[in-house]
Amino acid sequence: MNRPIQIVPSVLPADFSRLGEECVALEAAGVDRIQWDVMDGNFVPNLTFGPDVIAACREHVDVMFEAHLMVTNPDEMLPNYVEAGCQMVIVHVETTSHLHRTLGRIRDLGCSPAAALNPSTPLDSVASVLDMLDMVLVMTVNPGFGGQAYIASMESKVTALRNLIDKGGYDVDIEVDGGISASTISGAAAAGANVLVSGSALYKYEEGLEHGVQDLRRIATEAQSG
Repeated sequence: MNRPIQIVPSVLPADFSRLGEECVALEAAGVDRIQWDVMDGNFVPNLTFGPDVIAACREHVDVMFEAHLMVTNPDEMLPNYVEAGCQMVIVHVETTSHLHRTLGRIRDLGCSPAAALNPSTPLDSVASVLDMLDMVLVMTVNPGFGGQAYIASMESKVTALRNLIDKGGYDVDIEVDGGISASTISGAAAAGANVLVSGSALYKYEEGLEHGVQDLRRIATEAQSG
């Protein structure tokens, strides 16, 4: 059975001087949740949001927040992002020596645990912890910057992960992040992803955010069904 399509915007292309208003606009556009790309300038070559910024925006909307931690020391930061109002925390498997322990701690904090894989990271790194996960994020770009080109070869990785999840009977979503647009979302959805992160492409819709969300959802749903 196909899992429900979810459209999740990254706020990287948003106006950082009015992030609260940007979140209100995204919620009004009908997004399923909002992704906060937390970058530390170490694991990835960029700096973005801290928990205080997220907490300041949390009070303006009810939509779910997910924190995508692209940081070298996620274990130290977990409580901060949960307290800031993130209902899901995504950690990169490349950044933690004890993924099982990290995922358990996220769950213990009352948050939904997820793991992210860089393009070069094999599925073996999450195969033994699928029972602890609510979602696996397959990066379709190398993390660190918005606006990068979609790596289509990751679709076979998504399909292999979907088969692994289904064979084991796990209740796990697959998210893809990087280069998702009207021209690439169908390939990701057909491969088995049901949570689609779009940043730059969503904000480029001339008809506005709501039209963009609807268009991306329609294309992904059709690809998933076809």
